[in-house]
Amino acid sequence: MTLFTDLIFITDEKEGFRECREKRTTSSATMSIILCTGGYIDVYYRGGMIRIGKNDLFVRIPDFTQPLGPYEMSDDFTFKQVTIDASVYEQIMYDHMRVEPNWWAKQEYIKRNPIFHINPVSTEFFDTYFHLLTLQLQDRLSDYRRQILRLIAKGAMMELLNYMDKLAVSSSFENPRLAINQGDYLFHEFIHLLQEHPHEREVQWFAKKLDISPKYLSEVCKAKSGKTASEWISDITISELKHYLQNTTIPIREVAKLMAFPNASFFSQYVKKHLNMTPNHYRKLAHE
Repeated sequence: MTLFTDLIFITDEKEGFRECREKRTTSSATMSIILCTGGYIDVYYRGGMIRIGKNDLFVRIPDFTQPLGPYEMSDDFTFKQVTIDASVYEQIMYDHMRVEPNWWAKQEYIKRNPIFHINPVSTEFFDTYFHLLTLQLQDRLSDYRRQILRLIAKGAMMELLNYMDKLAVSSSFENPRLAINQGDYLFHEFIHLLQEHPHEREVQWFAKKLDISPKYLSEVCKAKSGKTASEWISDITISELKHYLQNTTIPIREVAKLMAFPNASFFSQYVKKHLNMTPNHYRKLAHE
């Protein structure tokens, strides 16, 4: 069965896999999870061929520098695949940044180690998420359904991060013996500062903390993630203000105060600039 919306594509058919690759997964703007339930598939990724075998979970996060290449599957290859738009993935990870100090370390680990050989219990968990997505996509798509799809995708991602905790892999990226270049280190430190100081909104402030120029910081961010430092700061700010406007009834003035804006008027101008509407209008639309 192959089902999709503009945000999510799922399939357990070889033809669906080919269709998904042609339309979506070769793009840097998607995240793919493939659970192999039988046989194998060889895929060119990050400079070499990798084999995804039975009970392997392949995870490809949005990465503008590393598209998937040619592939070859065995005759008995069976699988379940979920591909989500980068906007969904980024929202999940921005939300996770609030509570996960090793967020970037885990993301880097997934980039370098995209295959997880999972146990039967974890296989059943991911199989359940796939089934839930199938049920939702078979029904009429409404605003409620779209939110539910995002929540199910978030649950699957949290399950993966929980599995990584069990494997204690997040510490491997922080191991000082692990060879990382200066760009990786600076970007990792920038993300760490952004987590600790989400209400600092000037690139200059972060650059000063890292003892580099704002221009160089933006060049590093662009090279490592496809986004400048300013874009990262804006995305984190927008994610947080959306959370307050969508999920709480805190008065706009208090939201502005919580997010360290000078005043409610400045906050409203910021929201209007980035969301093309006032905070009250956005909140009203989110609750309709």
